Amino acid sequence: MKKMRIFSFLFVLMVIMLAACSNDDKKTTTNDATNGDKADVETPPSGKLVIYTGRDEEMVQDVIDQFNEKYPDIEVEFLTMGAQQILERLRGEKANPQADFWWGGTQSALIVGANEDLLHAWKPSFNDAIDANHTDVEGRWFGEMLLPEVIMINSDLLTQETGPQDWDDLLDQKWKDQILIRGVLASGTMRTIYSSMIVRQGVESPEKGYDWLLKLDANTKEYTQDPNALYLKLTRQEGSISLWNLQDILLKKYTTDYPFDYIYPKSGAPILVDGVAVVKNAKNVENAQLFVEFLFEKEMVTKLANDYYQIPTRSDIDKATMPEWYQDLDLKTFDIDWQLMSDKEAEWMEHWDTNIKGRGK
Repeated sequence: MKKMRIFSFLFVLMVIMLAACSNDDKKTTTNDATNGDKADVETPPSGKLVIYTGRDEEMVQDVIDQFNEKYPDIEVEFLTMGAQQILERLRGEKANPQADFWWGGTQSALIVGANEDLLHAWKPSFNDAIDANHTDVEGRWFGEMLLPEVIMINSDLLTQETGPQDWDDLLDQKWKDQILIRGVLASGTMRTIYSSMIVRQGVESPEKGYDWLLKLDANTKEYTQDPNALYLKLTRQEGSISLWNLQDILLKKYTTDYPFDYIYPKSGAPILVDGVAVVKNAKNVENAQLFVEFLFEKEMVTKLANDYYQIPTRSDIDKATMPEWYQDLDLKTFDIDWQLMSDKEAEWMEHWDTNIKGRGK
């Protein structure tokens, strides 16, 4: 009888111990799941993302706000500057990159950045929806939108019929001191326009192009420090004409009280590919890639076209979802060897700055 009691006691003790172990196992599993240690539980993206951008600040902030709605644990910072300034800054920071993402760079500047090993190579999900002419073959940069470079006018002074109809018309004496130009060297847009004018005169020698730019300089009243100064002076009627990208003109025309309009040159316009890139050896590469994927989502691409007049590079967007102004566009261009422009741009612009700027008069 005594042996039976001992046996019963041992049996009960064993059951209690097994139950305790089972509970511990359950707690461990629960704790693991809570801490995100189980393989099937994803940890939300977090950390920082630093952006260097040449885009409109209001648009940048709008996109970032939407990005943070989806990824609230990623802290995003951005710094606005010209595309050429971004390239120079990335060069200076190559040994210790401070930016993760380059948002808004000309095709020429991005090609240079890729050739100088400043950009991270990868393949995003939308890669096959971008024309090969609008992206880097090694995946170091991707064209986000197309920017026709056109003739900008003050619509209180000129109309699309009374303003200069083509590039060569800008050299007419009647437009002397009517032309305002955003400072060329700091602007990727202006460097592209001026370089394309050299290409337009013939690539055998830049001399004809230099002569054309000298004549344009003769009619140029002022080179403004930045785009805001250009907009202000054009609004004050200190000049009536400029050269600028179509998107910014449409933005100012339809979303502000600036009296701006554009003339699409009859012979065609240089259509700049404005793109993005992840910085090589960036501290937050994964967050930068996440932002790129978000930026190129079809819904975002369509929204940016409707709200900010962007012409997307994605070829798989339903045109029915695009705004009326987009449906009416006729994107006539002229042949440009973008690789040649990228190779020669620095040389051409240095010559312009040293030998042409301010000497036409």
